[in-house]
Amino acid sequence: MWDLYFQQADPYLVFFLSLIMLVNVREKILAMKDESKETIVEFLSNMPCALEPDDVVDFCSLAQYYAMKTPSSFKTDMLQTLFGAQVDSPLDPVVVQALCLPVSVYELVDNASMETPHPEAVRFFLVDCRPADQYNVGHLSTAFHLDSNLMLQEPVAFATAIQGLLRAQRQSIEANSNAGGEHLCFMGSGRDEEDQYTHMVVASFLQKNTNYVSLLTGGYSAIHEYFGDHMIDCLEDHDVHRCLVCCGNSSHAKNNNTARNSARAPAQAPSSSSQAPQTKITADLFSKLGASLKSKSQEMKGKLFEYIVNPTTNAAAAGQNVAEKHVSASEKNGRRYRNVAPVFSIDDENEEPANAAAVKAEPSSPTDETDSKEIVQLQAFLKQPDVVTSFRCQEVHMNGRMFDSHLIVTKTHLVVLRDLGKGQSQVIVRRHLSSIVKITAKRRHRDLITFKYGVPDGETLLITDMDRFLIPNASNATEIVSRHIVQQLENSKNA
Repeated sequence: MWDLYFQQADPYLVFFLSLIMLVNVREKILAMKDESKETIVEFLSNMPCALEPDDVVDFCSLAQYYAMKTPSSFKTDMLQTLFGAQVDSPLDPVVVQALCLPVSVYELVDNASMETPHPEAVRFFLVDCRPADQYNVGHLSTAFHLDSNLMLQEPVAFATAIQGLLRAQRQSIEANSNAGGEHLCFMGSGRDEEDQYTHMVVASFLQKNTNYVSLLTGGYSAIHEYFGDHMIDCLEDHDVHRCLVCCGNSSHAKNNNTARNSARAPAQAPSSSSQAPQTKITADLFSKLGASLKSKSQEMKGKLFEYIVNPTTNAAAAGQNVAEKHVSASEKNGRRYRNVAPVFSIDDENEEPANAAAVKAEPSSPTDETDSKEIVQLQAFLKQPDVVTSFRCQEVHMNGRMFDSHLIVTKTHLVVLRDLGKGQSQVIVRRHLSSIVKITAKRRHRDLITFKYGVPDGETLLITDMDRFLIPNASNATEIVSRHIVQQLENSKNA
């Protein structure tokens, strides 16, 4: 028993082993409802004594099967609560009050992007329980809409909608669709006043003994935050003017700006107002891009997403450039530049910076990509003399798809090799280090790193392209990349 337990190296296995025992004696436990607490505790404590040596392998196999059929994000979320040194964890009340198993937005998005999942792996069928007016101004394309308000207002219509949900779930599973799955994952808005109705819907499924019921932590607000600047491209029918999350963020930002401006000296006040025209340009650009995407088929939409994030043509020929704001001298993460070469900085995505640096550079081509996708032997490539280091990572595309890859840092370039298996990799892109103008990280997901490439255009910085990666120990990677970028810029300056 201990041999198998240590081989698994999973601290959560003990919970699934306990679950198997409870499932096997469920009827006996229910029959003891009139017994004293001491009697029931003694019975539960003696359950493992019934195991025979021949039962051990099957016992552990069943536990592993249950573990595979259970969403895994709770392992990360509850690790500190269950195994941490701190006695009172902030998550304790959440665990006690949980209606069903919580699922994180990271697991949900990663799950939907899996191309060839294990036959027994968890697959989600997402149920969006927000009111219709909220669903219509932004939702995931894979979500089935079930208005939770119908449960109280129109019970007959709600019952009909439930039948439609179950039918759609069966059809999507049969079609092997990315939207299909046995696990019903319910999603609210992330707002307490509306999510109480979502909880009622979830409770109704639980009362009917529905298998595989989970609830998305943070609701739609968490999805909105996860996609960040790319939400318009990743969400269907997203309307920034009517989306409650966007409107709430805008109001919050406006209040913060007002408070900051009132505390500043009069000479610094105009810096924030100068950002308004640029914000409108960026919003208009994403709106046009979103409208263009939504007019295409799903297949063409996916191809366009890939082109935006990792184009194979020269970035100088790209038709659209995202203009970033002119950095204010009063801002902590940047500084003013006028009629100078590109500025490289490690910044944040409206969140916490991965590092902090800003240096001037000489003009260089924005990107240096491969015109054709060459296939290489990974180990042979890593042994090339100009390779400085490499990092295992995952490419993250705007549509949520992820690819196992290697991020290679050479003396002059950043190279992305996508794993093909059997030791082979595909060269996806080669970027000259001097073309990197910004490296950003998410505050709540610091290993999610975005490299932005661009050139100066007068007083603005034109972002011509970007790549996003999920890199374990990302701080080490960004430190090494930034150091070699600075070295490249100094070399070009002295040349």
